[in-house]
Amino acid sequence: MDEPVASQPGENAAEEGAAEGEEPLMGFLEEINCTEPGIIDRSMIETAYLEEGQKGEARRLHQLEPVVYDRITTMRLEFKNILRIDHLWMMPNLTKLCLNCNKIEVIEHLEMLTALKDLNLSFNYITRIENLETLVKLEKLSLFSNRIRKIENIQTLENLVILSIGNNLIDTVEGIERLRFVSTLKVLNLEGNPIAKLPDFPLSLYVTAILPQLNYYEYVFIKAETKEEAQKRFYRELREIEDKQEREIQGLETEAREMAEADRLASSFVEHLDGQQLYDSLWRDDEDGRILMLVGPPAQELCEEYSKDVYDLTQQIYRLGLERFGERDEEIRDFNANLHEGQEELQSQGQRQIEEFLQYKERTFDEMRLKWRELDQRDEDLDQLQTQLDNLNAQFQDALHEMWQSLMAQELHLHEAVEDSTLNFDRKISELMASFVEQAQVIFQQLRDLCSHFADNMTEIVTQFLSTKLSRHELNAIPEELRKCVDDREAVLQLVEGMRAAHSVRVDEREDRMAQRSREFIDDMITKLNHKEVDRHRAKILEINSFMEMMTEALDSLPGELHQKASSD
Repeated sequence: MDEPVASQPGENAAEEGAAEGEEPLMGFLEEINCTEPGIIDRSMIETAYLEEGQKGEARRLHQLEPVVYDRITTMRLEFKNILRIDHLWMMPNLTKLCLNCNKIEVIEHLEMLTALKDLNLSFNYITRIENLETLVKLEKLSLFSNRIRKIENIQTLENLVILSIGNNLIDTVEGIERLRFVSTLKVLNLEGNPIAKLPDFPLSLYVTAILPQLNYYEYVFIKAETKEEAQKRFYRELREIEDKQEREIQGLETEAREMAEADRLASSFVEHLDGQQLYDSLWRDDEDGRILMLVGPPAQELCEEYSKDVYDLTQQIYRLGLERFGERDEEIRDFNANLHEGQEELQSQGQRQIEEFLQYKERTFDEMRLKWRELDQRDEDLDQLQTQLDNLNAQFQDALHEMWQSLMAQELHLHEAVEDSTLNFDRKISELMASFVEQAQVIFQQLRDLCSHFADNMTEIVTQFLSTKLSRHELNAIPEELRKCVDDREAVLQLVEGMRAAHSVRVDEREDRMAQRSREFIDDMITKLNHKEVDRHRAKILEINSFMEMMTEALDSLPGELHQKASSD
């Protein structure tokens, strides 16, 4: 493998030239005669697409085609004096994006480009690596000649193969070890950074030791003997990094399991019901209950039984929530799968129509070109030729209008079908949720009854305790906070009622929280589905109308195109 990276003409030369300076060389950018720095917009994208690399007849035909953003896979926006990135979400299937040689300062607005495999941001003014987390398919990332000071936020790019970050301002090895998590990384370039110029620190050996998955460093193949030398030279550093990485991986795995379980419980609306959390909350800020518990062992024994009964009931709610979550989750998956299948089917049907129409368009335009040439070359039967041209023109416009009606009818049918499906889904998921909440409310009522039963038993225990101490003349054995109850049974009842109310309120709060969150869950999910469908519908209408406009413009420009070609001939 002589060249690990397929570069555009002049790219490597620019990188090599820039590597000679202490800092990224941006002077050549300032010398470009261009307009004020701007933001990527729709006009810039369409112009770049229509002017891309084809030549001759292929270029002419390409420029006559409509701009269908979903079909764009490559976008080159070099030397456009771009200051900010935007509007790239219009091309969700983009796999290659070239934004090199601009004035971009921040990596932003790329999160929708989840299909991106090749991203070139070289020769800009970027100071930080960020906002790349969603680009999970990215294989090549070039950040050569920017103003980056630290390697960070790259470990999530699990398919990255080539990383070029030379000629920046990196002066620390911190962050290099994070690339160990990118097991697919084979090519790394750090040339031209301050860290690469330290006299007593062989960066190439350090990188080779720390990143065993690399095959090329600075585009030079790493030999086996070089890897052995590197591991010996940085043995201690490598061991420390390996130990730290192992602990981090274990921590991440534990955290991931805990988060997954927490999400599952939250989605089941039974979080904090898998143990004694609800029982513990009953006593929080319960001053009356604390005083009553001062009677000692009889109250403690009653509490142990109380704790067990509360736990048994909360476990019933917990299991019920998980069971209903499984049913609800299966319903959601089926709905999303059916929705996607229906959208894909109609999308494919519309795409076939467009492709058939484009073939018809080429045949019609070829026939019209022949008629125009005949019209220019003949001196007789001109009316007949003109009539034929007019007929072809009218037929094309009729066909275009018919296709517009067909595509719009399909889209409107899909939109109405999605709305109806969402309405039915809302009704069904609401019924499932209502059934779950009703069943849970039965158990919550049992919890309230349990609170009352416990309060009644506590009344008897406290009354018996006070009577016993009073009959034995052991007033000093009565806790000070309970002495006011010796001659005042009403005071005992007030303490018990305060405890009962406090515990019942906690149960009510947990029940209300479950009911409210279940309603919010449905409302939020349906709102997101509706908003997503509205956005999709609007984008599709825009795409259809844009296609119609492009076809109309192509038809209108056909005579001028032929005259221009005749003049040049």
